[in-house]
Amino acid sequence: MAAGQQSCNLIAMLTRLLCAAILLSTAILLSRTIAQAETVAVAESQCGPFGDAPAEARSGFLATLVSDHNPICISGKVMGPWQDAGGSERYACLYEPGFARPQKPLPLVVFLHGSLATADSILATGLTGRVEQTDLGDGPGFILIAPEGRNTLHQYPGFDGSGLGWDNWYRQLNPAGPVTVAGVSYDQNLDAAAIDHFIAAEVATGKVDRKRIYVMGWSNGAAMAILYALNRPQVAAAAIYSAPDPFGAFSDPCPQAPVANPAAGASEIQLYNPHVPIIHVRNSCDIGGICPNGDLMAQQAGAFGGDLQDVILDSSGDQVAHCEESCGSDPQGAGPIGLWDGLVGFEHHVIWPKPWNDTMLNFLKHRPLGAGS
Repeated sequence: MAAGQQSCNLIAMLTRLLCAAILLSTAILLSRTIAQAETVAVAESQCGPFGDAPAEARSGFLATLVSDHNPICISGKVMGPWQDAGGSERYACLYEPGFARPQKPLPLVVFLHGSLATADSILATGLTGRVEQTDLGDGPGFILIAPEGRNTLHQYPGFDGSGLGWDNWYRQLNPAGPVTVAGVSYDQNLDAAAIDHFIAAEVATGKVDRKRIYVMGWSNGAAMAILYALNRPQVAAAAIYSAPDPFGAFSDPCPQAPVANPAAGASEIQLYNPHVPIIHVRNSCDIGGICPNGDLMAQQAGAFGGDLQDVILDSSGDQVAHCEESCGSDPQGAGPIGLWDGLVGFEHHVIWPKPWNDTMLNFLKHRPLGAGS
């Protein structure tokens, strides 16, 4: 067999494995559609000014195997290890066009994977194959970074109660870093700090157009992407797929209302980039009530008067106006959902909408920093 064919077969095999990892990651929400999980009851006094406490890192032999994972980064380069403030070794995949150079800086896209998946799951999106050709600025080519999350406890039900992913429940994302509230110091969200690090490392090469730093994400990674974009003034725009609401979804015991001004109490969280343009592509039938949960998030993000495009897709991939009630109508996923609708929603959720890549990337292209001012 020719070496080229062997390489194609290897990539195909790894892509299938990565898709399987994403399937496992979304069992969180499938478990809710088949048998509804009870919301964790937590007294309000246990919720802090930034929502939940920082996600707890998993321990033990099996947890260590996952925690020590670093991505393969097929056709790209491994960034890291870099140790975050919690002692975790952090990695990312870097995909650069061969012509990337400081003399002509290129747009930068940061992609955040779903929970229980890895940074290598980006292969299932089709984005890595576009870094040489797609125009996100003044010509073809962009740089792509896929950081990898940590192995922690999650505020999701079912299988996704822990594993690789992103902590979008502890919402201390102040760009200034640690802050003090009522005499108590709160460190920055470790995942946000890791994303900051990998962006800064690539920006330091001089190859990045600083007016065109964008974020994308899938599922739990989409929730983290929107939370990150809404708090980082250097982010020009975000394009996300099938995101649970980062301000309170499903089993989150400490939901918060996002506000553009200083928070009035623990029930609110201040944003530092509230007008960032966002396109959210989601399914009319998705798992765990993600579609109606997305309606709630659209109301929250749209309240700031920013550039928000909310795209709902039917089973054919065509845009529709509403969620399918049979797949869940409760924003917190607490209503009855039939087995068939649950399986259909699961199938939709675990497939990245490649036909909409052009729409999402064009949305980013036309929204560099300063475009709306």
